[in-house]
Amino acid sequence: MKILAYTVLLMIAGLRILSPSGMIFAQEASAVKKIMSIDAYDRLKTWPDTFLIDVRTREEYQFTGHSENAYLFPYMMMTSKLAKTDDGYEYQFNLKNTDFISEINKVFKKSDNLLIICRDGKRSALAAKELVGAGFKNVFDVEDGFEGREFPYFEDPNLDKWYKNLARQNKINGYKQRRRYGWQFWGLPWTYEMDPNYLYPPDLPKPAN
Repeated sequence: MKILAYTVLLMIAGLRILSPSGMIFAQEASAVKKIMSIDAYDRLKTWPDTFLIDVRTREEYQFTGHSENAYLFPYMMMTSKLAKTDDGYEYQFNLKNTDFISEINKVFKKSDNLLIICRDGKRSALAAKELVGAGFKNVFDVEDGFEGREFPYFEDPNLDKWYKNLARQNKINGYKQRRRYGWQFWGLPWTYEMDPNYLYPPDLPKPAN
């Protein structure tokens, strides 16, 4: 009896050991998956219930262009705030869209495959994580973005700054410009056309009564 009881205890312990890994696996299955834009394009063509969501600002979507059939749901809004950077000045998009999740909930199902794209993968990563937290089960971060990161890109900020200074000192044109990665770099279909079927719903005029 003691041997049997010990065996049962070992089996229970084994299940407990396996259980956390099972839980982790379930979490990973619903976590954000990172993909490249060319992969996103292929999924759009071959997977049912798959949608590309552009989380850039309205201004970027209109004036820089956007992927064909990309739904506009800004994650951050452009402001008139001017800030100084290492390279000069730039207007900020630091106003969080508090209606981001609620508006997406009105259009997409929790089981849809949502491919999230921004300029260079920074905002899309934040938006995708928030969507997973809101219960969306199949969220993909298009990590190379629409325009791509500045080229070349270094994870080490000191190395990045070092080469940026070298390029400036030697008057190297084109250094740290975009379009060396991303949707446009791959030559995937994009447009300037503003199709009301894909624009941010709150911006569309309400039908007359």
